[in-house]
Amino acid sequence: MRTVEFKMERPGLVKAGDVVNIIEREGTSSYSYIIDPAVAMSGCFSARDRIKSPTGVVKEVRENSRGFYVVVDFDE
Repeated sequence: MRTVEFKMERPGLVKAGDVVNIIEREGTSSYSYIIDPAVAMSGCFSARDRIKSPTGVVKEVRENSRGFYVVVDFDE
């Protein structure tokens, strides 16, 4: 099991227990991921740390002073 945090700009787009699909975006030296359809975005990952599973399950949605964060579990 692998847990990844995604930044979400607006509340209510996903909830705990939702199954989500991700899209991989390749940069010049790293990879980032978007919860489809444009719900939230991950940070950057090196090639050796890429997410292998195309789907995950939302573990929780958190809010703090910097915004909303979606925590997703991937079966890896």
